[in-house]
Amino acid sequence: MESVTFKNKSWDVAADLHLPEGFDARKAYPAIVVAHPISSCKEQTAAIYASKLASLGYVCLAFDASTQGGSGGPGRYLEDPATRVEDFRCAVDFLVTQGFVDAERIGVLGLCGGGAYAANAAMTERRFKAVATVVAANFGRIMREGDRSPNAAIAALEGICAQRTAEAQGTESAIVGYVPFANQEQRRQAGVVDVDMTEAIDYYLSPRGQKPGSPNKLNLTSTLPVYGWDAFHLADQLLTQPLQVIVGGGQPGAFGSYRDGFELFNKARSTEKEIFVVPGATHYDLYDQPEPIALAMKKLEAFFGEKL
Repeated sequence: MESVTFKNKSWDVAADLHLPEGFDARKAYPAIVVAHPISSCKEQTAAIYASKLASLGYVCLAFDASTQGGSGGPGRYLEDPATRVEDFRCAVDFLVTQGFVDAERIGVLGLCGGGAYAANAAMTERRFKAVATVVAANFGRIMREGDRSPNAAIAALEGICAQRTAEAQGTESAIVGYVPFANQEQRRQAGVVDVDMTEAIDYYLSPRGQKPGSPNKLNLTSTLPVYGWDAFHLADQLLTQPLQVIVGGGQPGAFGSYRDGFELFNKARSTEKEIFVVPGATHYDLYDQPEPIALAMKKLEAFFGEKL
């Protein structure tokens, strides 16, 4: 593995280049851009999938989203869909300048929110020849649904706009957590029993998955564009590349990656597409648990092996 950077506009995006065993820079390898989940970083589940794909002979580029992890950008801890999607295009720009990458054999794999961003990016980034997602979650939908109350999105937008006014008048930026609880006890006291929230705490806020590049920080006002954004908008017109969707078949959680996976699969214009349900796997099982990942990797190995 090599640490590299590439440009998005004027700033550096931090990335890890996972290389096949016996790598020879004189050869031209197929390549895969690997995108981390919302609130995550390149060293977490993205690194697991990138390293496994590299062992199959792919050059894999796992990157930190702009303003997050080791990447620069116009601020910190922003979650802006336009910038997130542009990161993918810039990742391809980097790969096509590398002599050891076959520019006609570049694919993309996105995990959780990174999966929805990957699908969205592929609609306009035609240099991606194959698209795969694992537990893809449409962040716009998640934010709009909020607490599932009828007026959740409007109430949230009113609050965020009020905070933006305060910041324009000199108040410090509001930095909140993607995961709203510090530990499981706080979650229990709040009466939250959802499996995705429970396992998010286990993954992000414990040694299981905790990494310095994933500090559970989010600039609240940066999420305004998310409420008006749908990752799968125009997939029925523009997403035509071969598509592999992978979801967990265990207990469904509030993040909704199971239904989002089926929505993406059903909506995509791709004539070559498949959806695979990993039996019994929850959303976070497919982040780092060996058996569910092994099943997902069998599908990814066959998919990328055929399409790239």
